[in-house]
Amino acid sequence: MRSYLFVPGDSARKFERAMTGAADALILDLEDSVAPASKAEARQVTRTMLGAERAGKKLFVRVNALDTGLTLADLAAVMSGRPHGIVLPKCGSADDLRRLDLYLDAFEAATGQQVGATRILAIATETARSLFGLGDYRGTSARLCGLMWGAEDLSASLGASRNKEAGQYLGPFLLARNLCLAGAAAAGVDAVDTVYVDIEDLDGLREETLAARRDGFVAKAVIHPKHVDVVNAAFVPSEQEIDWALRVIAAFEESSGTGVARLDGKMIDQPHLKNARQILAYAAAGAPRRS
Repeated sequence: MRSYLFVPGDSARKFERAMTGAADALILDLEDSVAPASKAEARQVTRTMLGAERAGKKLFVRVNALDTGLTLADLAAVMSGRPHGIVLPKCGSADDLRRLDLYLDAFEAATGQQVGATRILAIATETARSLFGLGDYRGTSARLCGLMWGAEDLSASLGASRNKEAGQYLGPFLLARNLCLAGAAAAGVDAVDTVYVDIEDLDGLREETLAARRDGFVAKAVIHPKHVDVVNAAFVPSEQEIDWALRVIAAFEESSGTGVARLDGKMIDQPHLKNARQILAYAAAGAPRRS
């Protein structure tokens, strides 16, 4: 999946629009986009959304954080709708992931679903404490499909006055981004880049998404439908990348089974071959997919 589009959990109108767009997955949001007084109503609206014809889209639900006291009520309202996954905000550690895993076991069993079917996408950098546990997620839960990083809540947790300057993330937030990327790789799950908050700056969005893909992220969260096409395009390998990958594979085929080959006067080895195969797989699928 390349793009995860957030949709307010209390807006059937925005959901209908999102379903006609090109986002690979929708995140029906019960957290930040819903006012406290509207939480109960949003749960019921979200449950109705989950009953819609999905047309191949993956539907996730972002529940409220575990420390709010609202998570169980969120799950009780939506799990009968069989979401593809649950997005856990402010995931502070592998212990939070284990706790949600147990909750999902119970709700799946109670609603007659296969236990373990619901995926978890954890937003894992929204508190200062969370940064110290990003290497601990491997083997925590078979449900885990990705780690996403977020900058806005982290700003509040750190007491920072801003997280960007001249369009570039500042040091503490680059640290969080890079730790999330490494943590996802260590856990063997997708690394999902954070949202781009300037809705009208499509050029900046493209640059940030291309940089994310360059570094190893395989998807990006999105807060506005007009961002989806830009993000999707950025995660598809270019013709130059595909050409390079084909030439790498051809070089190894001509190397008589040795572990190294020669391309453009340079030695290439197994990591290059792995990267080439991954690029071609992404191109064939139209998007990076590991989950």
